[in-house]
Amino acid sequence: MSEATPAPAAPRLGHRRVLAIALPIVLANATVPILGAVDTGVVGQLGQAAPIGAVGIGAIILSAIYWIFGFLRMGTTGLTAQAWGARDHAEVDAMLSRALMIGGAVGVAMILLQVPLFAGAFRISPASPEVEGMARQYMAIRVWSAPAAVALYGITGWLIAQERTRAVLAIQLWMNGINIALDLWFVLGLDWGVQGVAVATFLAEWSGAGLGLWLCRGAFRGGAWCDWTRILDRARLRRMAGVNGDILIRSLLLQAIFVSFLFLGADFGDVPLAANQILLQFLEITAYALDGFAFAAEALVGQAMGARARGTLRRAALMTGFWGLVCVIALSAIFAVFGHAIIDTMTTALPVREEARIYLPYMIVAPLIGMASWMLDGIFIGATRTADMRNMMLISALIYGAAVAVLVPALGNHGLWIALLISFVARAVTLGLRYPALEAQASAPVRG
Repeated sequence: MSEATPAPAAPRLGHRRVLAIALPIVLANATVPILGAVDTGVVGQLGQAAPIGAVGIGAIILSAIYWIFGFLRMGTTGLTAQAWGARDHAEVDAMLSRALMIGGAVGVAMILLQVPLFAGAFRISPASPEVEGMARQYMAIRVWSAPAAVALYGITGWLIAQERTRAVLAIQLWMNGINIALDLWFVLGLDWGVQGVAVATFLAEWSGAGLGLWLCRGAFRGGAWCDWTRILDRARLRRMAGVNGDILIRSLLLQAIFVSFLFLGADFGDVPLAANQILLQFLEITAYALDGFAFAAEALVGQAMGARARGTLRRAALMTGFWGLVCVIALSAIFAVFGHAIIDTMTTALPVREEARIYLPYMIVAPLIGMASWMLDGIFIGATRTADMRNMMLISALIYGAAVAVLVPALGNHGLWIALLISFVARAVTLGLRYPALEAQASAPVRG
């Protein structure tokens, strides 16, 4: 008999439960661009261009490196949700320790390898000597919070698995609130410049990790969180490594599609490139909004998979998918009505505005076309059918490449946008074809 996090009886799987999971995530995501705007705004008060560029490029490089380890959030959610659904409470608590262990180790490795990492990043994305110098100062401070930042992926995934998304919202609000307050104090009050923005983020990330651990304190009341025989069990570690490795490969393939989209768009000139970059923000808004419902799918499907409840799994998939559809219909309507105004707020350059409006129809239909792929990602993460995700993403990337080869020479930038939308359809169709096997697994006996 294990002492571990007690699991209350799950409420009925209805619309209220889905929204209770999803809406805090949507609200948490809405705070992300606010922080970026404040970071830019406070250094903008210094009256020089270099500090703005330094904070921008430094934050992008670190975010790109952290993004590689986003698999820890997704893998932790799926595995923890399944343990929660199976009422294996000792494993739930052990999963938190594994996630913290991996996050801490990755963060320490980033600190030790910061010199080659940052040198490689600036070789790929060079900047002026002044901007690069300031960016290096910024990154040299922020990298010391890497263990906290990466561990927070694991903490967030662990909380989502148990439907504790209000705790995730609390962490996000706390971190962003502290960050904004310290930005204003350090940069505008103490005149610390770029280094002040870095110190503010450093303190915010460590305080966010501290709050996250406090919100997970129930796991530390029993003994499973420090049961190293269980935590370091080879079979469990092998499974976690397999799940995380599959998600990493899938994410790198997805990123390759978007990076190639930007690079190929550059061939059409500066104006189409700028227009494409603006319109990609519409997709980012869509992703932030759908994340809440995809995360709900991860938690609910994972719990149903752990409980071997095939009917509950199907209901979770259908109900989260329903709210995902409601969300994208609303977004498409907003983009159709206010799309021109949104474009105008993002740029004052008339040629870029006109170019972006030409391709705006693709953004109006993109949420509707992409919804199934986003939601199926959540379903497959919850079920930890990550090999399917990896393989279907590879097929989708190949289909995207073929579409680019055929359509771009014939249709130019229109062909590029159509190829991107085709990749969404390919992801949805290929994952959809694997869904029956996912349901069948939910009703299969557990192999001991």
